[in-house]
Amino acid sequence: MSTIKPEFIFEKISSDMSFLRDCFKKVLTDLGEDKLAEILDQKLDKESILKMGSETEEKHIQVLSIYLQLMNLVEENAAVQFRRNVEDHKGMASIRGSFSETLTRLKSMGISENEILNTIRQIHLSPVLTAHPTEAKRISIIELHRDLYLQLVKLENSSFSKKEKDEITREITALLERWWRSGEVYLEKPTVKTERNNVMHYFTKVFPLILEKTDQQLEHSWVQAGFDSKKLKSPDNFPVLQFGSWVGGDRDGHPYVSAELTEETLWEHRKAAIKLIRSEIFELGSKLSFSEIRNDVPAYFKREILERAEALGELGQKAINRNSLEPWRQFINLIIIKLDYTALGNKNFQYQNAEELMSDLSLLRSSLTELGADKIIRQLLFPVERLLQCFGFHLVKLDIRQNSEFHDKAMEQILLKTFPERKAFREWTENEKLDFINEELKSNRPFAISGEKFGEEADKVLDCYRAVKNHTRKYGSEGIGTFIISMTRSLRDLLTVYLLMREAGLDRNIFQVAPLFETIEDLENSADIMESYLSHPAYPKSPVQEIMLGYSDSNKDGGIIASRYNIYCTEEELAKVAAKHQIKFRYFHGIGGTISRGGGKYHRFLESMPPGSLSGEMKLTVQGETIAQQFANLLNGTYNMEMLLSGMLLQTAYTLYPKQPNGYPLEALRSLSDHSLQYYRKLIEHPSFIAFYGQATPIDVLEMSKIGSRPARRTGARSLSDLRAIPWVFSWSQSRFNITGWYGIGHALMYLREENSKVYQQLQDNADSWPLLRYILIQVETNLMNADLSIMKAYSELVSDEKLRLDISANLIEEYHRSLDEIQKMFGRPREVRRTSQIDNMKRRSNALQALHELQIHELKAWRQIKGNNTEDSEKMIKRLLEITTALASGLKNTG
Repeated sequence: MSTIKPEFIFEKISSDMSFLRDCFKKVLTDLGEDKLAEILDQKLDKESILKMGSETEEKHIQVLSIYLQLMNLVEENAAVQFRRNVEDHKGMASIRGSFSETLTRLKSMGISENEILNTIRQIHLSPVLTAHPTEAKRISIIELHRDLYLQLVKLENSSFSKKEKDEITREITALLERWWRSGEVYLEKPTVKTERNNVMHYFTKVFPLILEKTDQQLEHSWVQAGFDSKKLKSPDNFPVLQFGSWVGGDRDGHPYVSAELTEETLWEHRKAAIKLIRSEIFELGSKLSFSEIRNDVPAYFKREILERAEALGELGQKAINRNSLEPWRQFINLIIIKLDYTALGNKNFQYQNAEELMSDLSLLRSSLTELGADKIIRQLLFPVERLLQCFGFHLVKLDIRQNSEFHDKAMEQILLKTFPERKAFREWTENEKLDFINEELKSNRPFAISGEKFGEEADKVLDCYRAVKNHTRKYGSEGIGTFIISMTRSLRDLLTVYLLMREAGLDRNIFQVAPLFETIEDLENSADIMESYLSHPAYPKSPVQEIMLGYSDSNKDGGIIASRYNIYCTEEELAKVAAKHQIKFRYFHGIGGTISRGGGKYHRFLESMPPGSLSGEMKLTVQGETIAQQFANLLNGTYNMEMLLSGMLLQTAYTLYPKQPNGYPLEALRSLSDHSLQYYRKLIEHPSFIAFYGQATPIDVLEMSKIGSRPARRTGARSLSDLRAIPWVFSWSQSRFNITGWYGIGHALMYLREENSKVYQQLQDNADSWPLLRYILIQVETNLMNADLSIMKAYSELVSDEKLRLDISANLIEEYHRSLDEIQKMFGRPREVRRTSQIDNMKRRSNALQALHELQIHELKAWRQIKGNNTEDSEKMIKRLLEITTALASGLKNTG
């Protein structure tokens, strides 16, 4: 058996990049931009750009930006081809995190075929798309990327003639010219509707295809494992995959998400879902051209067709006359009529819900089963059944999120109007608030008559809830996700929502109210809060309760080590609460694209969870630029979805069929977390830290960017606590400090090595074998490797106060070196041997990134001198800075 060497991927990237570079050079040369074409062949520095003048400078930025993004496409395609080669030579089980590898591992644990099937049935995954301000590229450019990628993939086909390959090359150069002639930065700040259109593209065009391909991957892996293929005939034996969205429902610090927008979004989701399902069923009908002359039609099926046609009157008769000898098409025609009535809202003939349509498809399945048409069922009917199972008539579940403080203001306004003689709600003690709410929840009586106005916050909350009520009264509750409470600090934060629901006439027994535990303190208190919540008499008993865990704010609050450790411990403690109350917790992981915010390889993320913590139910956020990076292209999207589902399968199996405990040293990790947290807090609480941060990073540019409808700060206050975690991470990565992904680990490891060798040795002994510790160390090291010492120093020079600059930057540089050294000591081998792919990745883009960083620093200096002056020069400079920001984000492959 041949061995696939890692050099394969390096050589392929080099070859494909050379080809695309030549295509790009031809585009520039044909447009008379010979000097710009030369950039692609030589090292570029700041001085050579500045000599060209501002107009040419902008063109240089665009050349480098496109070049770096082409590199990303080439790397993505090379990774896909590498996995294909590995699979061909070593088998499907050799792909890390795949279904095949997971089934092999479960078999080796002694878990039977039926037990594995039982576990698969319990998998319920819900990726939730969000439009936080992280996507720096325009939608049209993202779509152009997809077209370019598809052309690049075509070149993999060795059977194409030279003429056919020349035609593909011409198509690529045409796409590159379109790209060159288009701007990349949002010139107008996108609206929530714009962001909704973007995510709707994925829900209706991308994820249906990924669903079908992922199902095929599971089937192939199941058969290869030696299992009975008949056991995967039914859609009920596949993982449940349903999607969620925050776009149009998340109003935490987002003033532009109105009640009207939420109601409109719910309707747009429903309209798109019915259109999607109708299209697939119409396609199914076009292929089910079975004649009753050649096939025995079950009597009940014929009878059903006639009865339905009669019920639908003239339209029904036309439907069966159109295909008089093809009963299966007749049945599909009748379904489509009913679907059209459903879209129009005709109550007499519409489907009341998606389950009714699924029942019709089951009848169709039974009739085909009697014919023995099993292959037809699998190839044609099964994908439609799965599509309906996944998207229903609601497309996605829209979560409703708001901050607990906003709810408190709303509650105060309601009580001020209702009980004017009482002191303001904010002046009550916590016990007084809780006692009042407990008493009020014993009654279904609202505080005031319907439609009463209370004040800005109260009216916004209640209007939103009434929009939800209006939609669910007409169409059911399937399109509503969870009511999520940001910054949940106590039981009262959850119960307050019950009172607000009561005021709007929403039934709390139908909808989930879930906490979002974000800060380190909130995570530590989460088990106690959930214990009191589940024990409360007002809690509607449910088999599954959602809990959201925040990776972003816990990172900003305590640094990366403390964030990961505390989330792990939170899941362990919450698992005990779930077991006590005989309930499943559906963890909603609020992760972002960057390592600092929980990003990284999905299978490693799942493996790092505490054994026994995953119940089969999971939600997670897919944010901003991560959506396109992970799912825009079908093969890459299928790979990522497979990693998620197979990782859930493995972890759920560990819960259902526990293996022997490994005895990993969690106490040792706690020591590492504690020392890291103390050192991190010392930095961010330094009286001059905010001043340093404001000058040494381009945070002021990001706050003016047009890359998302949401403001960068929750209230506008210039404080660390008010700053959203996304621009916090974005600004540190732009300036290559990356402190959000490593600061504190070097000091903590050194302290343990020197002061507590026993604990240190426990960590070192498990650095390679403990999934959680290895996940943390590898991710932190990746952030350190992506940081750049010379660039860090250059950004530090932007700080005008020399003492302040030296105090903070010396500390950062010292901890940077220390962290690199300490992680290498933990693994015992140089990173040059362990991290060849990462090093190669950095080398490929270093020259282009270096030029962009130097240019950004130059522009920042000039802009800050005139910042605040509303002049034409200032506008031009901010536009140029945003172009550099976008180019850097592309090259670094992350924003927030």
